[in-house]
Amino acid sequence: MLTVTDINYIKQEVNIKGRSYSDVAKQMGRDPRTIKKYADKEDWNENQHKQVRKGKVMDPVKPIVDQWIQEDLKKKKKYRRTAKRIFDQLVSDYSFKGADRTVREYVAKRKLELLEDTSNAAIPLEAKPGTAQVDFGEAPFKHNGKTIDLPFLALSFPNSNAFYFQVFFSQNRECFLEGLKRIFHYIGGVPKAIRFDNLAPAVKKVLPNGERELTEEFQNFVFHYGFEPEFCNPASGNEKGHVEAMVKYIRNNFLLPELTFSNLEDLNKTFWQVAEKDRQRKHYQKDILITELYKDDKQALYQLPEKEYHCIRYEEVKADKYGYIKVDNRLYSTSPRFARCLVLARISFNKVEILTEQNELIVVHSRLYGKQKKSMEWQPYLNLMAKRPTAIKYTSFYEQMPQEWQKYLENCTVYEKQEALRLLSVLLKEHDFTYATQALNRASESGHPSVDSIKQVFYQLINGRGHRKEIQVKRDIPSMPPATRGLDHYDQFFKNGGVS
Repeated sequence: MLTVTDINYIKQEVNIKGRSYSDVAKQMGRDPRTIKKYADKEDWNENQHKQVRKGKVMDPVKPIVDQWIQEDLKKKKKYRRTAKRIFDQLVSDYSFKGADRTVREYVAKRKLELLEDTSNAAIPLEAKPGTAQVDFGEAPFKHNGKTIDLPFLALSFPNSNAFYFQVFFSQNRECFLEGLKRIFHYIGGVPKAIRFDNLAPAVKKVLPNGERELTEEFQNFVFHYGFEPEFCNPASGNEKGHVEAMVKYIRNNFLLPELTFSNLEDLNKTFWQVAEKDRQRKHYQKDILITELYKDDKQALYQLPEKEYHCIRYEEVKADKYGYIKVDNRLYSTSPRFARCLVLARISFNKVEILTEQNELIVVHSRLYGKQKKSMEWQPYLNLMAKRPTAIKYTSFYEQMPQEWQKYLENCTVYEKQEALRLLSVLLKEHDFTYATQALNRASESGHPSVDSIKQVFYQLINGRGHRKEIQVKRDIPSMPPATRGLDHYDQFFKNGGVS
């Protein structure tokens, strides 16, 4: 029997898209005549008068046959009863009076129906302490004045109904592993077994017989923490129904309406307490506080390994003529001296660190997500700019500079601009513009400063000598007696309480 969804699909594919009956039948695993019947059917009025038929010969034994078929479906195919064997049993054990053909037709029909029901049925999974389920959800957030949808990784314990979650900018492999690692180390242990969907960060290929070819990074992660990964059958999300329900619960109760954040890591820190506070309620079935049930989960966890897993990957890439490399179809700057050279990208969930082939750090970028396609760190390029200082006004770096530095460079001679850019190439190597701008402002208090004076104030600031206390002059010094010849005045001075 076709469902409403099936019929709508047939009409859409045949009548609107113009596909053939046989093509649609092959795709749906149906008889082409069935496809034609529903595609061409015009009269959908229900038959108001249904004929009432007398009971058939099969009616009394249908429950018995159904039970036998259900029992056999749990066995290997070669051990199941044939329709003839069922007929013989009915005749010998239940004095069945019907024909062999009647039994064969009913068995064939019921096997198909029961097989379909079994494949669509949700399999209740036993909730053992210390086992977990993991999945990604999605929720809206407000960041930098814009509303964006972000994924969150949720880990739930079906035994207790406890959960944890963390929000990321992506569902990529590094975010996936980082989320799991954070939860493990926060709770102080590792679940014995974790059930996943066939997530791309974890599963490279679904193999026959239910096996999985795991991605290299995820396989190493599993080895490191020692848990057993379990995977749902394709298109069988019901097999991890607990975490799917928990994803909706988390979004509806803690992430709506949109949360506003400026720093995602600060926001994520608040979610630990959110999850733990939620445990002060009773389990929906067991009538026990979740916090009490979670103690069994906690007790059953594996011990953490001595070291954390580094959720990073490495890529050897070649920089273009401008010194840019491409990672995940996004551009990151290196340095002019590495143009057209091989470099090593060390990629984590929030950083892209670019190294030389000898593993020396060149530059660090925040990893790009969303619509951002290019990240430029100008510090390595400043010495090159110093050779053509008049062109700086036409770079995006100039637009990103604080207003104080833009104004200062406008008032500089060409030589001063060269010196200022060389100074910035040094100052910005380990610091942002904060100290450099403070140094410029203080050095400018007496007028247009030299580059050397800015440099001097800068190092005073970073070495903690930027705010010197004013020397307090002692004002209660006794007045000195008038000078006279001889030594008598010294005696008189000390008698009056002079300097001791």
